[in-house]
Amino acid sequence: MPSEILNSVIPAEMRGTRLDSALAQLFPNYSRSRLKSWLLSGAIRIDEGEWRPKDKVKGGEQVVLEVPEITESSDFEAEIIDLDVVYEDEAIIVLNKPAGLVVHPAAGNWSGTLLNGLLHRFPDLEQLPRAGIVHRLDKQTSGLMVVARTLKSHKLLVEALQARTVGRQYLALVAGELIAGSTIDQPIGRHPVERKRMAVVPTGKEAITHYRIEERFIDYTLLRVRLETGRTHQIRVHMAQANHAIVGDPVYGGRLKLPRAANDELVDKLKTFKRQALHAETLTIIHPDSEQEMSWTAGIPEDYRQLLEVIRAHGTD
Repeated sequence: MPSEILNSVIPAEMRGTRLDSALAQLFPNYSRSRLKSWLLSGAIRIDEGEWRPKDKVKGGEQVVLEVPEITESSDFEAEIIDLDVVYEDEAIIVLNKPAGLVVHPAAGNWSGTLLNGLLHRFPDLEQLPRAGIVHRLDKQTSGLMVVARTLKSHKLLVEALQARTVGRQYLALVAGELIAGSTIDQPIGRHPVERKRMAVVPTGKEAITHYRIEERFIDYTLLRVRLETGRTHQIRVHMAQANHAIVGDPVYGGRLKLPRAANDELVDKLKTFKRQALHAETLTIIHPDSEQEMSWTAGIPEDYRQLLEVIRAHGTD
């Protein structure tokens, strides 16, 4: 049974337009790829004839869209997982993800993920791709994420991420004493040998990271980082490439290097901090329904705060 039946007429001014383009304009709440799949499956009918996505329209065609029930996340189990929801309405959910929580099920983590928790708390998300998740944070990165609650929101948020209109700012504690902010514009792709890692490679995708200094310490610098693109592990890879790896990064940080004149408290804190000191502090979006700019800020988690306190006590630059 369809969840909704929509009727429309292709206007005369669309004469000569490809059918897939015309459908995208008639039904803007759905992505072109989804509309194409519905056309090929028979969920979209035009004048009762058989149409291909590339066929040209003449104008005046009657279009009937029987929106299918979408169950793209139904293969995953709903689980009771404590979620820190900082905002929700009918269109979006904004969460503050803790370090240690995997966002999406994958090999080695088929349960206990953010997606499993979302399906339990918001059962309607079962009808959306990836339960409405449109972007990710690494397992050991904390901070803000936005999740779509409708197909319209999902489409618009994905498009906003692609258009780079979603604002994301991170706090990153890095090794070394930087003297000024900068921009890193280096392509990122799979490491040529270690395929589970990313790296700066000539054949990679465009990756742009902006950063400025938030606070200077002896041997360390706290950076405010703004992403222009959103490649996998982007901040971690770029900062490591710049020889200022994120403190605690188990993949790109190399062996732990203790600072000069470090006291026992600092040594202990660095040895026991087993994740990258990276926190998605601020998220800014254009709301998919109201079209108004909205922004949220999440304070750094306790383990990160304690690490900063100890490093601050070690000395500021």
